[in-house]
Amino acid sequence: MIDIENRFKRWLQGAGPKPPLGTWLMAAAPATAEAMGYTGFDFLVVDMEHVPIEVADLAHILRAIGCTPAEAVVRMAWNDQILIKRVLDAGAQTIMVPFVQNAEEARQAVAFAKYPPHGVRGVAAVHRSSRFGRASDYLKRANDEVAVIVQLETPEAIERLPEIAAVPGVDALFVGPGDLSAAMGYIGNIAHPEVQALIAKAAKDSHAAGKPVGIVGPNPEMVRRFIDYGYDFAAIASDIAMMTGRATDWLGALRDQPVQVAPAAAAY
Repeated sequence: MIDIENRFKRWLQGAGPKPPLGTWLMAAAPATAEAMGYTGFDFLVVDMEHVPIEVADLAHILRAIGCTPAEAVVRMAWNDQILIKRVLDAGAQTIMVPFVQNAEEARQAVAFAKYPPHGVRGVAAVHRSSRFGRASDYLKRANDEVAVIVQLETPEAIERLPEIAAVPGVDALFVGPGDLSAAMGYIGNIAHPEVQALIAKAAKDSHAAGKPVGIVGPNPEMVRRFIDYGYDFAAIASDIAMMTGRATDWLGALRDQPVQVAPAAAAY
């Protein structure tokens, strides 16, 4: 029997590393994704929202991550039925849907990701997720193995967190601090005390609702703060941010001109 178990979904349910740590993939390159997968990250977020990654590119990136110990999370470009179907057929098992503002939008995301009778995902027998038809039990197991994470990126969404978390089929929540800070009037400053207070509240409210919650931060110090708030999984910066940050440090050292980067800048 060909295995289609979603390990990341098991981690969201409490198994595996505590907390799972990941990073964002912004390079849109299979080689970079594969390299990051071997560095020790538990998960890698393939960003289709802010990176020019199409479904064909995604399949190559997922193949590269699949060679490594890391798990892939695909951040969708939008809460779109056709795109979610194509991304799942291309091999994604865990999707993150951006800018979910209320329970109805969360229900839509779940429905788009699930086969009938629990959703409206179109059925095909042969694609990457079904191992090209060789996983004979794929259609029976897919609804249980696909994980849906919804992103809360505004104060209004966080206010509605309990009702969003209560939607059946939402496996986890994810706070987007960059968009949250912008929506609060502090664009580029996720360290602002008011932003931090709302980020901390979201973690508390998620636990009260019985849902795991994740977040991304620009550096280990900020991510450690988020974990102290109670976040269950977290991403650190991105492949591009780490590459350019190290390049800046080394060039600065050689030229005796170190460049200071704002510690709370959004770097993903």
